[in-house]
Amino acid sequence: MDVFRTPDARFEDLPGYPYTPRYVEVNGLRLHHIDEGTGSTVVCFHGEPDWSYLYRHMVKGLVATGHRVVCPDLVGFGRSDKPTDQDWYTYERHVEYVTGHLEQIELSDVTVVVADWGGPIGLRWAVEHAYQVGRLVIMNTGLFTGRVSKGFMAWREFAARTPDLPIGMIMQGATTTELAPEVVAAYEAPFPTPESKAGAQRFPLLVPLTPDDPGAREMAAVQDALMDWSKPALVAFSDNDPVFPYPKSGEVFTELLPTAGEQVAIAGAAHFLQEDAGPQIVDAMIARFGRLGADA
Repeated sequence: MDVFRTPDARFEDLPGYPYTPRYVEVNGLRLHHIDEGTGSTVVCFHGEPDWSYLYRHMVKGLVATGHRVVCPDLVGFGRSDKPTDQDWYTYERHVEYVTGHLEQIELSDVTVVVADWGGPIGLRWAVEHAYQVGRLVIMNTGLFTGRVSKGFMAWREFAARTPDLPIGMIMQGATTTELAPEVVAAYEAPFPTPESKAGAQRFPLLVPLTPDDPGAREMAAVQDALMDWSKPALVAFSDNDPVFPYPKSGEVFTELLPTAGEQVAIAGAAHFLQEDAGPQIVDAMIARFGRLGADA
């Protein structure tokens, strides 16, 4: 298997991201995460085509309020190793690798934060490791069981016909914030060549479009598990995301989760709401949960 490892020099002096890289090995691949702060732990799952850099504004706010934050880079993203064969990437393999990754980190009573593809992956991890999870934060995501929005189909078709995804353009196009050139460069840092983008290129094509497609049954099982979820949950979707339109996309989860309560609107944000409104999300988490764990 051919694997691309992004040179460390690509990650030097990234704006707002002064964090020490930490690595584990899973099935011969080196996977990266950051682990910052002390206190009750928050685990943040990123999506496509971003990486843990997307959570930097939330990391800053959560650490400042006395929390520990762990952000893993999925296989194929960020500072994690990147198999170059698109066909290598499957939903099951992503779940397998992130599970093997998190098994090597001490975690208990964690607050799981998910968005985009971090939802199908992170929520599955959460329900399968409920003994380690205390709270859920669900943002701009879905569990794909055969129905998707028109906005998503437009994105899928773009990815399918674009052999070299323009990562920076995608990030700028899905934020309301005008990203500085150095921030755009930070999002592009992990992906200097077309082969390094195999995981990003593949993700949109992994979304099941029918109930019989790979992954649909497994995501339906996650839905079923969430119907019995008894721990606190926050559903917070941005008000300007064509892929997961507000309020309908969030209502799927508020109706599914007995503990979700009313959906929170993250105002003035687009699909990558962590970039547009990181502090607002942290405020919403603290408003909903109060103390994030006994030691917070």
